[in-house]
Amino acid sequence: MKIYNTLTKKIEEFIPNEEGIVKMYTCGPTVYSYAHIGNLRTYIFEDILEKTLDFIGYKVKRVMNITDVGHIVSDADDGEDKMMLASRKEGKKASEIAKFYTDAFMKDLSELNIKKPEIIARATDNIDEYLKMIDVLLKKGFAYISNGNVYFDITKSPNYYELSGRCDENNLIGARDDVEEDKFKKNPADFALWMTNSKFNNQEQKWDSPYGVGYPGWHIECSCIAMKYLGEKLDIHCGGVDNIFPHHTNEIAQSEAYTGHKWCNYWIHGEYLNDKTGKMSKSKGEFLTLDLLKQKGYNPLSYRFLCLQSHYRNQLIFSYESLDMAQNTYDKLKNKISKIKENVDFSQKIELNKEYLQKFTNALENDLNTSNAITILYDIIKDEKLNNNEKISLIKEFDKVLSLDLLNTNELELSDDEIKYIEEQILLRKNAKMNKDYETADKIRNDLEKKGIILKDTREGTSYEVKR
Repeated sequence: MKIYNTLTKKIEEFIPNEEGIVKMYTCGPTVYSYAHIGNLRTYIFEDILEKTLDFIGYKVKRVMNITDVGHIVSDADDGEDKMMLASRKEGKKASEIAKFYTDAFMKDLSELNIKKPEIIARATDNIDEYLKMIDVLLKKGFAYISNGNVYFDITKSPNYYELSGRCDENNLIGARDDVEEDKFKKNPADFALWMTNSKFNNQEQKWDSPYGVGYPGWHIECSCIAMKYLGEKLDIHCGGVDNIFPHHTNEIAQSEAYTGHKWCNYWIHGEYLNDKTGKMSKSKGEFLTLDLLKQKGYNPLSYRFLCLQSHYRNQLIFSYESLDMAQNTYDKLKNKISKIKENVDFSQKIELNKEYLQKFTNALENDLNTSNAITILYDIIKDEKLNNNEKISLIKEFDKVLSLDLLNTNELELSDDEIKYIEEQILLRKNAKMNKDYETADKIRNDLEKKGIILKDTREGTSYEVKR
């Protein structure tokens, strides 16, 4: 297995600390709102990584946090508290907000066939762990108290910028002259471990501590939750590229100061999902959630398929046109598999074709090349030397990682000729609308609807859903 390590900036052979066992930590959501599909792309890539490791024979122990304690909307502490903002907006307690959006997130994972981590830990359940780490960091001289708050001194971390490749000169996050908190720090980029005195005086979520009633900083929860369940040495830590700095940078600093040794060997990050205007976020444009895609007639697994067609380290540009293409390609793929499945004798025991199995494994072991893995899937379908039983056996194995429900084909009743007919009708309708022949366009829509084909118009084009 070879994987790109953000820490070393190169593709490396993966060697775990303990033979055959992988200790893996993945950053979870801050549950003040729904996850957008850019967030979910990261969880899809992490799911593929875990399933690949399992597929090639490792035993994976994976931990994920749920951030259900208030955190600021900006790394520079110049925004509002996320949980307070949601609480005020929805008229609910922070705990109610957290539960609602945690449940929504878990539903998203299920609909995308993302395996839930073995351990999921809430930030609010681990306050004692944070206070234990803070006490050690203070005693070792890595942290200090100022204005009632506890900060980590980044000058005590000699490799502070190793992960991000930044330096003091280009470190702007957390170092703003107009941020009141900076007046009390030794260094502008020092980060909070515990806050008892901040601009959020009406903070709902507070706990007793030796430093006063307050709440934990943004970064400490991941370090402590990871160590609680995985020990003081991790194999893999994952997240989106937006986590590299400052979040993962600060995790490394505080964790290695606490343990006195290297904490995690492999840092693996997934790239952004962008829309045509740039980075996808919850604050601009149409808020793209999985539920919204479903409302527009898209199968959640079509979105998973779209993500797998691109490499996790490449930025992916989202459009409804690209999702339409992914959904139609995914439907055609399942139709092909459905026809193969119709002629399989499941009573026969078939030995897996080792050549194809190795090709598929090689693609995944090559820095999770899911695009190549899908190409190999198509090669199997087209290979006339393989009988149907052999094809289905391989597809079943591949889907342990791809998780596209490739063999759940009962709901698909369209032949290739039917698909071709629908696409032709969509084109005829498009031309009719361009010629302002709305009567013909409406007739085509209504005729298709009578056949159980529901058209979905978006700004990017027209897709369809089968209702039979």
